[in-house]
Amino acid sequence: MFSPTRNQARRFFIETWAKFRRSEPLLGLEQTALDVIILHPDCHSLLEQPARYLERDYLPEAGDLNPFLHLALHLAVAEQLAIDQPAGIAERFKDLRRRSGSEHDALHGVVECLGEVLWQAQRTGVALDERLYLECLQQRLQP
Repeated sequence: MFSPTRNQARRFFIETWAKFRRSEPLLGLEQTALDVIILHPDCHSLLEQPARYLERDYLPEAGDLNPFLHLALHLAVAEQLAIDQPAGIAERFKDLRRRSGSEHDALHGVVECLGEVLWQAQRTGVALDERLYLECLQQRLQP
């Protein structure tokens, strides 16, 4: 199981962006990460300033949004959609995309649900509940 440290995960995004900017070939998950990065031009400048942002703490209680966490959640969702795991997520994503009319908005809906169920799992000390995850997505489809 792959469990990077906070800095390893951040460096992965920083290095992927740097390789892209140098026109170097991307390997494996780097291409998916680049696709996620390109969707977020607001993150490009921070990926170009690792000395400034690599060690930065983002405090949710202070209203800080963690761009690295956001990118990582997008990356996780991209992998989930690619293999339809949990089963049914790909279909719910298609429905969200159809309903919102925007792939990016639909992706953010999935990212928000994933973030919510991950937070709940961490808070309660249990594994991520796939049923709650899919229910969250289903609720976003309700009028």
